Amino acid sequence: MKMFRRVALGLLAAGVVALVVLPLILPFQSSGTVSYREAGGQFIRVNDLDVHVDTREFTDACECFEAGREPLILLMHGFGASTFSWREVMDELSGFGEVVAYDRPGFGFTERVTTWAGENPYGTLGNFQIIDRLIDEFADGRPVVLVGHSAGGELAANYVVANPGRVDGLVLVDAAIFTTGGSPAWLVPVFELPQFDTLGPMLVSSIATSGEDLLRESFLDQTKLTDDVYAGYRAPLALEGWERGFWEFTKAPRIAGLALRLGELRVPTLVITGDSDTVVPTADASRIHDAIEQSELVIIGQAGHLPQEEQPAAFVAALETWLVSTYE
Repeated sequence: MKMFRRVALGLLAAGVVALVVLPLILPFQSSGTVSYREAGGQFIRVNDLDVHVDTREFTDACECFEAGREPLILLMHGFGASTFSWREVMDELSGFGEVVAYDRPGFGFTERVTTWAGENPYGTLGNFQIIDRLIDEFADGRPVVLVGHSAGGELAANYVVANPGRVDGLVLVDAAIFTTGGSPAWLVPVFELPQFDTLGPMLVSSIATSGEDLLRESFLDQTKLTDDVYAGYRAPLALEGWERGFWEFTKAPRIAGLALRLGELRVPTLVITGDSDTVVPTADASRIHDAIEQSELVIIGQAGHLPQEEQPAAFVAALETWLVSTYE
């Protein structure tokens, strides 16, 4: 029995040593092999980061706005997504304003930086700087409307609260405000330990499979979840270092408490949700609408968490009605 106990303690000690030491000496090899420049298209430089953008020029298809009064429509995707999630509506939305979609740090084809000067680009304040830069680059004195989906909706609303007067309108699509994600603040110092920081990219690499589970839950009509859609969502996983970028996003600092500050939003706001969203409960949209004084609520039928993909015509119609009534 004493021998068994000594062996068990020896194995435990060896395990602890391995946990502490091995992450420091075993390099992690990314599964991605493509550089972000090879994979992406247009980029905007923000501080030391290349941000991938997808744009559509204003076509004036609706003939709704005076020259120079058409809005800049800035599209902000949700967790695990990219500019790809706006593909079904960008051309149509360009009839009402210039459209700019971008990939948030850690997602899509935006550069995966591992060092930076100033604000952490993966955190809330770093994301604010990206939004500032895009507005400065594209707005040219026109009204600015932020359209945020899911976690992108939380970021958009946080930006408007923190920057009064900077934005003229807000569209929150299945916004993850009451069901926010991210790491608890107390875990951030733990994640910065060398062992965790080395293991982190390996730990988050499971998003390659778990992300597909979330994608399936996001669609009400599974027949619309085609091979091309899967491929579009998987494409950023081909980038070299995508795991490190996602780890940096996971441990980045975030501003909490938005749900308690929704009443501070003082811009016209459109709240959109799918009638069958199980990722962010449809009822959350009503709570957001009730909390924002200048808001309207549209519930899109036969749609889950991604109404802009499942019901693009209804989505564009809702934005058209709101944009014209708000800015004409």
